[in-house]
Amino acid sequence: MAVKIRLKRLGKKFAPYYRIVVADSRTKRDGRVIEEIGKYHPTENPSFIEVDSDRAQYWLSVGAQPTEQVLAILKLTGDWGTFKGDKNAVSTVKAPEGKVEFTVDEQKKTVLKPKAEKKAEEAPAAAEAPAEEAPAEEAAADETATDGDQA
Repeated sequence: MAVKIRLKRLGKKFAPYYRIVVADSRTKRDGRVIEEIGKYHPTENPSFIEVDSDRAQYWLSVGAQPTEQVLAILKLTGDWGTFKGDKNAVSTVKAPEGKVEFTVDEQKKTVLKPKAEKKAEEAPAAAEAPAEEAPAEEAAADETATDGDQA
């Protein structure tokens, strides 16, 4: 059985990401796999590459053939050099930089009022409005009641 180490495509249109898998060479690209040994996200900057080195070394040692794309990834991670016997093989994969924390400029004055203050201002105004409407409704009800008695 010919075994290949290749990429299995996941994601959606125009947003691919891949799993590095070990599969029989006769299976479909996204078909059944023997083992997943890594991840590759080319759309991130820098590209995210993660390979389980022990499993990659094992599969290379038992004769699995990497595809061109996977061979390039294995060279970046240093696994191909290690397999070929290079003692100085080192991973050259760039780690993503951490996100910069947002800081507020304290010299500028805030324009928005906190929600608690807005609700506190609206509550007394809302309480006054129904109180004003209630006497008017009672007066209208009294007039209709007196009109009905006269007829």
